[in-house]
Amino acid sequence: MNQHFAGHGYVGVRLDVRGIGDSEGILRDEYVAQEQDDAEDATEWLTRQPWCNGSVGMIGLSWSGINALQVAARRPPGLKAIITMCSTDDRYADDAHYKGGCLLNEIFGWGSALFSLNACPPDPEIAGESWREQWHQRLTNNQLFPALWMQHPHRDDYWQHGSVCEDFSVIDCAVYAVSGWSDGYVNAVPRLLEALDGPRKGLIGPWPHAFPHAATPGPRIGFFQEAVRWWDYWLKGIDTGIMDELTVRVWMEDWAHPAPSHDERPGRWVAEEQWPSPRIHRRRWYLNVLALGDQPGAEDSMRVRSPQTTGLKGGDFYGFGSEGDAPLDQREDDGCSLAFDSDPLTERIEIFGAPVVNLAFSVDQPIAHVAVRLNDVAPDGSSARVSYETFNLSHRDSHEHPEALEPGKRYVVPIQLNDIAYAFAPGHTIRVAISTSYWPMIWPDPAPVELTVYAGASSLDLPVRPPREADAELAPFPEPERGPEPSHTPLEMTEPQRTIETDLTTDETIYTVFGDSGDFGGAALARIDDIDLTLGYTMEKVFRIGQHDPLTASATIDQKTTFQRGDWSVRIECLTALTADADHFYVYATQQAFEGDTEVDNREWNEKIPRRLL
Repeated sequence: MNQHFAGHGYVGVRLDVRGIGDSEGILRDEYVAQEQDDAEDATEWLTRQPWCNGSVGMIGLSWSGINALQVAARRPPGLKAIITMCSTDDRYADDAHYKGGCLLNEIFGWGSALFSLNACPPDPEIAGESWREQWHQRLTNNQLFPALWMQHPHRDDYWQHGSVCEDFSVIDCAVYAVSGWSDGYVNAVPRLLEALDGPRKGLIGPWPHAFPHAATPGPRIGFFQEAVRWWDYWLKGIDTGIMDELTVRVWMEDWAHPAPSHDERPGRWVAEEQWPSPRIHRRRWYLNVLALGDQPGAEDSMRVRSPQTTGLKGGDFYGFGSEGDAPLDQREDDGCSLAFDSDPLTERIEIFGAPVVNLAFSVDQPIAHVAVRLNDVAPDGSSARVSYETFNLSHRDSHEHPEALEPGKRYVVPIQLNDIAYAFAPGHTIRVAISTSYWPMIWPDPAPVELTVYAGASSLDLPVRPPREADAELAPFPEPERGPEPSHTPLEMTEPQRTIETDLTTDETIYTVFGDSGDFGGAALARIDDIDLTLGYTMEKVFRIGQHDPLTASATIDQKTTFQRGDWSVRIECLTALTADADHFYVYATQQAFEGDTEVDNREWNEKIPRRLL
């Protein structure tokens, strides 16, 4: 990226957060105030350099995309524009910890990954003789991040810090928000476009948690050229025409048969002049007895108690485009859910925005989660997930102050699904599927739940987008370009694995994911040739659960990381495990570090955390 920008007259500066990579200090957590102070100081330093015209931009994906928003909220004078990618304005709503108030297993997955990264040493070629002292300081002060984040199950001050949605008005620089329909953070783009007052643009493709020039599924675009157009306008004052274009451009997805991954996603680019768009209107469908209808049917009650394994075909919370992280055919999960089907469509229906299910319900437990999916069912019966939401019903009134449910009491709650642009084809069926579990994406309830849905009183609101002839005239994106990529030599290859096994003697289902970092095309061990550094990394995730008892749920993650150059050799091994009973979560972890064959650190964590309506 920075090499490409340098070729267009820009200086690229990449910072390691304190305590990570080759920066000194200790990493205590994500998004601490010190992190934003450092970025603000760096911005001010850049503006004083003789090779800087006083204008600075920030670009980042995921953590660094969130950094860009947070620093924009600080208003450093030199920061003129940002590109924030696969990021969020609301750390509680989207940032891989909780979804709809449900505990994501990704809180354990990402937290375990950061736990392992935080144990890695700086490079002796850069840190010099102090590398060992810095490394031991990191090992000694490592944080068990999953346990830290699980101590904040509600949207308290901890999550409000660093969430720019607390006051959008403080951001006055230009913001280009980018994401993909396969990314877990996509909802932030429409929110930013609606709430920001300053110059802004939005772009959403079919992409996962990845850069649009190299993402799978495609189409991939010349994103770095698009970024240069943005930087030229806001940092050099060159009128590139980018701000004359429509506010938001998205990929309108067409039907694709469910598959472990897609190289290309069928569809087309569409755009809207403003967001929310006054052209888009809500069409209501009613959840009648086993059917979706234009008119409410006679009210009736329908019950579901889903198996704990419902959700195995749901894919990952946010995919990276690797094999198997996309949602598969939903029929198996649909069969464990209450499903409401429309008649086969007689005309094409395109939606753009957030579908909403208004759920009239009661439950038999004080704590209950639901997963609500909007699916497209083809004439051959295959079911593709279009959008979804998981929701903790104790959060029906507030994520800040949830309250236990009263068993048997009737409630009504609007459940907003993920934003999406999607076209339902004639002959296809729209399906709403509702389940009481969604494993392994979210952690299960402390007890099995029977959910009663009041048919005829529940409804689905779809954001229907009428055709726009001018979409056909949108200028095409150029083909992807990039700067020179550092060469690497694969030394040890690995085959990513994703398997589901069921033990028919115990009724336990085991979901296993094994792979490398994905940075070196399937190599578990590779040498970066320019700096003669050999890197190795593997991760194995194992999720277990019984068909009927949510308290049998467990998750373990085993990570091994190696660094080597000449006689210098370092190895880090981290194991994390998560279990629960009805009242508490239990997080266990071990950390071992080796220099050569000598063990230099070995420590263990055991954390007990109250469940608090989870």
